[in-house]
Amino acid sequence: MASASTAATLHPSLRAQRLGARTALTLAFHFSGGEEGVPAPLSAIVVRLPGGLGLELRGVTSCAPSRLRSSGAAGCPRGSLLGRGHALLQVHAGSLTVPEQSTVSVFRGPSRAGRPTLEIFGHGETPLYQNTTSIAVVAPDSAPYGSKLTISVPPIPTLVFEPNASFSSLSVTIGAVAGGSAAQAGPILVPRRCPLGGFPFAASFTFADQSSASAAASVACQ
Repeated sequence: MASASTAATLHPSLRAQRLGARTALTLAFHFSGGEEGVPAPLSAIVVRLPGGLGLELRGVTSCAPSRLRSSGAAGCPRGSLLGRGHALLQVHAGSLTVPEQSTVSVFRGPSRAGRPTLEIFGHGETPLYQNTTSIAVVAPDSAPYGSKLTISVPPIPTLVFEPNASFSSLSVTIGAVAGGSAAQAGPILVPRRCPLGGFPFAASFTFADQSSASAAASVACQ
């Protein structure tokens, strides 16, 4: 019998849509389907951003991954925080599936081969106490996109003999960090030109069962 596939949707939004403005970007993902209605565990995401959309990281301190592993979000320098968000995961417990809420923090990470990275740190407490760090590498992309985020998502263990946790939803806002520096307050630069149909976004997803999904959306420009 063929396994049930996991479906995914992408919902991007810009806090300010005025051309050339400095703003914050929210990327929201939702997952559904899968075996017995539970999405397969996520292993990677590639997010494509519109041409001309800028990520301004000058003056933003980087946080060493070792600090996140040893001390969590509190171990990173205050100036490295780029954004926040939340996630809802599903945890298997025998015949039951239990929801787990997780807070998400986004930090600037050390560059890899000259390319910027973001560290997406998730912290859950109930029913499991679990920390995870996903690494997003920023790289150029082809038109109509300008750059892409390639995000590696580590397995999230749950209970002994049970599958890893699955995402039901994930939402992250980069920018608008309270008390942050000017760069942190709006590190996203809106493109200066408005393409026909709005700013294009796209995402592709890979799951632990080797299945995949894709989604696309656009944001209106002003």
